[in-house]
Amino acid sequence: MPLPKSPTGCPMDAILRLLMGPWTTYILWILRNEGPTRFGALKRHVTGVSAKMLTERLRLLEAAGIIARTYTPTIPPQVTYSLTTRGEELSEVFQSLDAIARRWRDEDAKRGKKAA
Repeated sequence: MPLPKSPTGCPMDAILRLLMGPWTTYILWILRNEGPTRFGALKRHVTGVSAKMLTERLRLLEAAGIIARTYTPTIPPQVTYSLTTRGEELSEVFQSLDAIARRWRDEDAKRGKKAA
């Protein structure tokens, strides 16, 4: 399934609508850093998300072709999520955001020390 339709027809609007949904970027960040992850472990990593919301977000990302869901019929069943090739394309974006987040955190910490 392609990206959600954008009312403006802009491809950037469509991808931002998908990625900026609640918990979405954090779920992708976890999958990028942890690799294939089972549902329960993913829920523990994404602190504060409900099982219902996590399921909704995972289904949306799967439908967009960004993550893959692998079901193993064991007892209990195992469901593992991982990034697809399309999802891996976001790695550079997340790497850049991580660098900015760390730099801003350090800058804010230095400002806090100076104010003290």
